[in-house]
Amino acid sequence: MIPLNKPYLPDQNRYQQYLQTAFDSQRLTNDGPLVQQLKAALEQYLGVKYLLPVVNGTMALQLAYKTFNLKGNAVTTPYSFIATSSSLQWLNIHPNFADIETKSLNLCPDKALAAINRETSALVPVHVYGNPCDVEAFERIKAKTKVKLIYDASHAFGIKLGERSILSYGDASTLSFHATKLFHCVEGGAVIFNKEKDYRRAARMINFGIAPENGHISGPGINGKMSELHAAMGLALLGDIDNILARRNQLFDYYKTLLCPYFEFPLWHHEASQNAIYFPVIFKSAADCNQAFLTLKKQGIGSRRYFSPSLNTLTDTFSGQSVSCPVSEGYAQRLLCLPLYFDLTEEEVEEVCSTLINSLALKQENR
Repeated sequence: MIPLNKPYLPDQNRYQQYLQTAFDSQRLTNDGPLVQQLKAALEQYLGVKYLLPVVNGTMALQLAYKTFNLKGNAVTTPYSFIATSSSLQWLNIHPNFADIETKSLNLCPDKALAAINRETSALVPVHVYGNPCDVEAFERIKAKTKVKLIYDASHAFGIKLGERSILSYGDASTLSFHATKLFHCVEGGAVIFNKEKDYRRAARMINFGIAPENGHISGPGINGKMSELHAAMGLALLGDIDNILARRNQLFDYYKTLLCPYFEFPLWHHEASQNAIYFPVIFKSAADCNQAFLTLKKQGIGSRRYFSPSLNTLTDTFSGQSVSCPVSEGYAQRLLCLPLYFDLTEEEVEEVCSTLINSLALKQENR
């Protein structure tokens, strides 16, 4: 069996040392010292300010929406994990879908601008597979329309445009620290704010609306705080993050060497670094993609249609008028993500690739 993903586990003794700190202090939550240490370490590593750790990535999205008091609708991409849009719908903000670019697979700025109407309060682009959006174009739209700009950056841990963190763009960016991500806290997430006042407002919100400096309740809130035990995992893992990134990039490059003659791949932003969080391959047809998926599954190899279905087609989930997004709908039917994780071996990459290539040959024979 070669699974699609496998969580990275840091040295158990190092993790235990962080846990012992929590046991010794008997401080398990409520913005404890490990959460504060993780916040500071992540801000330094990622090159950002105003990072707020939270309980998970979905909470990070919802907290960003609430911090800016979004209402009406938010223009977003249909080509993403469902949490991007379901977190909007959960707060009675309608996901207003616009189609994606044909090369990057990110939200198309021109189509996003055309989708903005008098009820639109925000743009919510996604850096799909960690590939940066056209942030300059979205900044221009933000300036022109005065809507808020919130990036779902769940895939974009450590990504830079030139020397600048991709997380520093927009009014806020959100991260997921779920166990399937290259950096994780088992469960967790974070919001990175552009302005200190927004950060401070959000910090009160995740503590039931209670201001930490004086205990006053300044408005409604929720319990979105990260625990010390989850922060311990993040701190233990952060010491390995450069090795994790290097290894994943090695495997990513090896995949591309073996598969480049047979497949297309999303076009990566020419100024961006790579974190190798996923390895997506684009098939010529939905039939080829389905054949490959079934062949890999038969051989005990995990793969997944990240992202399928195109979210604009889920009319029962996202009520309202159906919107056609043909580019997103097309890629949702003919793209697979292949196994990629730290413990994957070169021999297993070769097995995945040979199985995939043979699936195409089998498809040709059956025609």
